Amino acid sequence: MPKSQPVELEFSRKYDRDHALQYLHKHQDGIARRLSNWRDQQLARKALERAGDPEVVLDLPCGAGRFWPLLAEREDRRILAADNSAEMIATARQAQSPEIVSRVRTFQTSAFEIDLDDQTVDCVFCMRLLHHVADPAHRLAMLREFHRVSRDTLIVSLWVDGNVKAWRRRRLEERRQQQLGGQANQNRFIIARETIEAEFRQAGFAILGHQDFLPGYAMWRVYTLRKQAAA
Repeated sequence: MPKSQPVELEFSRKYDRDHALQYLHKHQDGIARRLSNWRDQQLARKALERAGDPEVVLDLPCGAGRFWPLLAEREDRRILAADNSAEMIATARQAQSPEIVSRVRTFQTSAFEIDLDDQTVDCVFCMRLLHHVADPAHRLAMLREFHRVSRDTLIVSLWVDGNVKAWRRRRLEERRQQQLGGQANQNRFIIARETIEAEFRQAGFAILGHQDFLPGYAMWRVYTLRKQAAA
């Protein structure tokens, strides 16, 4: 049978050089953004500790390399970094210090069809991608691909429900849909906690723990998962 075409998300096509540079500067723009980045780094560090301080990590999508210095804190860690956008990878390599870049092997690939052999890394580190994926079948395909290339763990962040920001976001989306006659385009989505946790299990992962950006208020949650038998 012919090989099926990998999934391509609409939002991923926008990351040309200009968008890549905007993404780089976004997390450095103003005190609020810097505090947000500090909290993201804190959560990521805790998730890595919970995952057993993995030796070989795949950062996907790597974006502008925001987490490379954190991943490089373990001196003997092997860091693989990939993104669907070649411009994002180029921006990351230019933005990060030469000492950090020398530690990172970069390559272009899709999260739905990762250009690595089975069980290549100890941990897949996936920050700020799943909240762009509305279709449960697409999320499951991505999670199963992470399961394939990881030997042990997965760290993933996304928007979940059950907090003040999610309630406000849904009210805002409802108003937009009404104003635009149901034609409003979305590229970021809130996922019910029960739904995503069931999808983790279906893809073959057990939940080691989670952390919320601001418990009860913010939508961002970081999960640390351990690979189980193939689903």
